[in-house]
Amino acid sequence: MSIHHNSAWTALLEHERTSWALAQVAGRLGWDQETTMPRGAAAQRSEEMAAMESVLHARRTDPRLGDWLEAAEAPDAAGAAILRHVRRSYERNTRVPADLAAEIARVTSMAQGIWAEARARDDVAHFLPTLTRVIALRREEAAALAQGGSLYDALLSDYEPGTSGDEVAAMFARMRLRLVALREKVLGSARQPAPLKGEFGQEGQLRLSRTLAEAFGYDFGHGRLDLAVHPFSSGSGADVRITTRVNPADPFNCFYSTVHEVGHACYELGIDPAYHYTPLAEGVSMGVHESQSRIYENQLGRSRAFTGWLHARMEAEFGPLGLDADGFYGAVNRVQPGYIRTEADEVQYNLHIMMRFDLERALIAGDLQASDLEAAWNDRFLRDFGVAVDRPSNGMLQDVHWSVGLFGYFPTYALGNVYAGCLMKALRADLPDIDEALAQGRPTVATAWLRDKVQQHGGLFEPRETIARACGFAPTEGPLLDYLEAKFGALYDL
Repeated sequence: MSIHHNSAWTALLEHERTSWALAQVAGRLGWDQETTMPRGAAAQRSEEMAAMESVLHARRTDPRLGDWLEAAEAPDAAGAAILRHVRRSYERNTRVPADLAAEIARVTSMAQGIWAEARARDDVAHFLPTLTRVIALRREEAAALAQGGSLYDALLSDYEPGTSGDEVAAMFARMRLRLVALREKVLGSARQPAPLKGEFGQEGQLRLSRTLAEAFGYDFGHGRLDLAVHPFSSGSGADVRITTRVNPADPFNCFYSTVHEVGHACYELGIDPAYHYTPLAEGVSMGVHESQSRIYENQLGRSRAFTGWLHARMEAEFGPLGLDADGFYGAVNRVQPGYIRTEADEVQYNLHIMMRFDLERALIAGDLQASDLEAAWNDRFLRDFGVAVDRPSNGMLQDVHWSVGLFGYFPTYALGNVYAGCLMKALRADLPDIDEALAQGRPTVATAWLRDKVQQHGGLFEPRETIARACGFAPTEGPLLDYLEAKFGALYDL
């Protein structure tokens, strides 16, 4: 990316460079809060986060930005994309009062700890006052952003620009019919793969997690792997960290959480270094981000070819598993009724997202109150999944998102799956021998394709354009549903 000597352009770039760096510092505070921060520091951390947000909000609403945007001349396509991102951010942030932005940062930082306590105690009442406050703040922010339009769309655009709640709802309605039909056939099949049984120690799981991360191309010279209650990836540029969690009875939770977060991290690390310290140096949307984590985790990581390699590595680490490679593949991909979204199989995962999407849309619209959320959740879960929720930590308290104000975020998980389905169709067309590489434990053949087609561009293109350019066709749910029906039809002898 060439540097243009237009003074407004140069001033804008310098301003963005410092803002980007400060945002990374704020992100590191969040990473620390989830991994190594002492519990007694929560109140102070919320003040630190609010202070950082105040500084960043002041920079993002600096009146000089308006002047620079008016005068700056972009030297090239990347420059034009930078101006597009800065303009979108500036227009968004100037609509939100600084005290409201700081209050949201302060309350959501505190809310995270309160949610964690409530979840551990299965105590919805402990969390409700905080959740009510978070929803009120986000509704207030949405009203400022929407300027008379849809409150939910104003929040959704933070995570997936160019997509509306109505478009998502229509796509989900189309998907639900085929997903429910597939689930009913799978659960009713006479062939049901056996589960993996046994105890798998933490050290062994973490050793194999590091092996998996490296196999998928994660660079530990620019990152690290830590434990967290809710696995996540954090950072952009040259410092991108991942987390996982360990359950001695369920090593797949650890391994596939790791691979999932590696997908997010490799997206950030794969962006063209010329874009560092600019708005282009981050994933373009949460949907596109999720496409990377889901294709790493599912289409690549849960494939028969790759699980054959993983089976051998697990037996080397833990001894005989009692399953051959085909049985192991079945165990990795078992479809089972369950409460937890992050542990859901590929068939049912999107149904979890659809439920949360409808509930949070109702919360933001004011049609559902926080005090009625538990009953609404439990009723909907029983209707959608045929299982009664046994306790709040398996119900409305299971996800961190609403506690930290991430309304409008959930649908991007399903969009990511849709995008991943499209990308895998295109990847297989370009790399017909990919299964051979996966069977040898070399998914980097596929991840290099993804870096070239998607990751290196960062925020250069709009979300849907990013996927369409990579695939050669506009994104649609068809390839994902076709993939699921073919994969699970074979697994369950449908």
